[in-house]
Amino acid sequence: QVHLVESGGGSVQSGGSLRLSCQISGYTRSDYCMGWFRSGAYREGVAAIDSGGKITYAERVRGRFTVSYDEAKSTLYLQMSDLKPADTGMYECGADANLGQTDGYCYGVENWGQGTQVTVSS
Repeated sequence: QVHLVESGGGSVQSGGSLRLSCQISGYTRSDYCMGWFRSGAYREGVAAIDSGGKITYAERVRGRFTVSYDEAKSTLYLQMSDLKPADTGMYECGADANLGQTDGYCYGVENWGQGTQVTVSS
């Protein structure tokens, strides 16, 4: 069973930075697409990375956020810089087989963490 646990959320002022972490256990496939999503009325893709080295971002975060995956630690990261109030939300990490990705969205993800809240004040 795949288990994902996020951490690193919090409250910051506009222009601040946060680093989210997602500890992943139980994922045994060699191919993967892992990403960060923002939950709401629908899950919005934020940043994605796959086993082929492809990385994509949602347009609103390009140039400000950086996604990375440390295979040795089985940990997915999201470095968030120059945060804006519009970035506020619950951020979830997801991981599954590599079915493709577009604009920070991994397709077909069914394994999710519980989420970590990011709040940016002006």
